[in-house]
Amino acid sequence: MYVVLGASGNTGHVVAKKLLAGKKKVRVVGRNAAHLQPLAAEGAEVFIGDLTNAASLSLAFHKADAAYVLIPPNPTSDEFRAYQNRVSDAIAAAAKNAGVKNIVSLSSFGADKESGTGPVVGLHELEQKLNQLDANVLHLRASYFMTNTLPQVGAIRTIGMAVGPLRPDLKLPLIDPDDIGAAAADALLQLVFRGKQTQELQGQRDLDYTEIATIIGKAIGKPGLGYIQAPDDQIRAAMLQMEMSENFVGLMLEMCGALNRGHMRTLEPRAAKNTTPTKFETFVAETFVPAFQQQSAA
Repeated sequence: MYVVLGASGNTGHVVAKKLLAGKKKVRVVGRNAAHLQPLAAEGAEVFIGDLTNAASLSLAFHKADAAYVLIPPNPTSDEFRAYQNRVSDAIAAAAKNAGVKNIVSLSSFGADKESGTGPVVGLHELEQKLNQLDANVLHLRASYFMTNTLPQVGAIRTIGMAVGPLRPDLKLPLIDPDDIGAAAADALLQLVFRGKQTQELQGQRDLDYTEIATIIGKAIGKPGLGYIQAPDDQIRAAMLQMEMSENFVGLMLEMCGALNRGHMRTLEPRAAKNTTPTKFETFVAETFVPAFQQQSAA
């Protein structure tokens, strides 16, 4: 039995679908049965549970040979780090109680650092807790999600520019979340990892936001689209308007500062094993452009 947390999310649904395609028994865990129904239709067993509750998760992990675990996003939380700790404590306790022997966790580049990386500190602590278990554990340290560029839809519509807190010349390893899910599923299907391991997933190539804006501009018919790095107070105000909590916004700005300073960065040389296939141009064509067109129509 394979258990997949966050099975209706960006990476979890890909993990579940690939495991089901491999004819595996899969239990998908989430808070909303309707969101999990498409996976149930493909043969998954649905478990509705609270990821902050160790007793609930222990039932979800019952008789599981392997699991995909993560801390779901919760940008409205007024105590985001405390929320992360409750989830990671529950996952670790439940996996221990159920005797899960193989775990793939969604982590992040920068999780090697104990502090100064905003929400990524919670992933560092998740890694540490899972490493105390009597299990084979693989931490996938994923890079900057391509979906993080989607808020630019609103910025471009409003001011005609891409805008953000990151340096325009900062090279970022951009990854499609689908590629993370595929890598996690492959690791679970093969189960060749032993002990406690980390593996970075660096996307197809590194791009800075100046290059990102150029690619987006070409795709949406705005050649020469530019990018400006805005002050933190302006970014804070914009994020608060998106109904994110003050606490969460502060952590995100701390992470951006860590990226700008190089405190948070990839550690592995780019190689075939940590390079994933989806180009940013493909993501823009298949995801960004439809989102831009939908907002334009609205």
